[in-house]
Amino acid sequence: MATKFDDIVKAPKDLLNDDYSTKTTLKCKKSAGPVAVTIETERGEGGALSSKIGTKFNYAKFNVDKAQATANGGRVFESSLKVSPDIKLSFKANKGADLGIDYTSGNFYATGVLDVAEMSKFSTSACIGLASGIKAGGDASYALSGKSGLTGLNVGASYSSGPIFAGVTSASKFSQFNLSLLYKVNSDLSVASITTHSSDKICDVGGVGCTYKAAFGTVKAKYAGSGLVSGALIKEIAPAVNLTASGTVALSDFSTFKYGLGITM
Repeated sequence: MATKFDDIVKAPKDLLNDDYSTKTTLKCKKSAGPVAVTIETERGEGGALSSKIGTKFNYAKFNVDKAQATANGGRVFESSLKVSPDIKLSFKANKGADLGIDYTSGNFYATGVLDVAEMSKFSTSACIGLASGIKAGGDASYALSGKSGLTGLNVGASYSSGPIFAGVTSASKFSQFNLSLLYKVNSDLSVASITTHSSDKICDVGGVGCTYKAAFGTVKAKYAGSGLVSGALIKEIAPAVNLTASGTVALSDFSTFKYGLGITM
């Protein structure tokens, strides 16, 4: 299966980043014929509620992947068009505007994105999967305005075999390397870690954590090298209604405890 270079170490990242939040949110999803509508409401620190409403739908080969209006007057628009079985064009507009192209062929996945709002940047990536369980690729970005030239160049590779996953990616033009590991102990328990290595610091722990599928829900926990400990519980409290409760605290100061509560239905 073809994989984007951005997703080459997706499994450990998702385990260590997803579901941890310090916000109180409610997300409601509803299908109205061919149109899907989503309303997201967030409670601010002062108790004020802010909402954003979005929709997505498709017609023939044209997809509106997201059309969203936010409480502060912002607008988000994302669309895509499948021009052939191998090529997909996309357009994303938020604070800027990007025109993209995705090309897939077998286990090869290439992308290109052009900033069409200011014509200031072009970025590209490529990734190929091999039969041995290895995926390798790289990405690059080029500034088109101001001080033009190559602004980013990185490579990465991952290996997956049975319950073991390992990936290495470079960052900041090869000045640092990120090591991502994941091990599935069994069908219920998985552990993962992400560390950063550079000449300035031999090893910086980005996160070490696990996820466990218990009878009462999915339990997650992680430790970050900065001294933060986080935990989360994901549970279906009613048919098609999911609750995510999470908390984060610094081991050096328990008064820093923050919690998050989210409901999706």
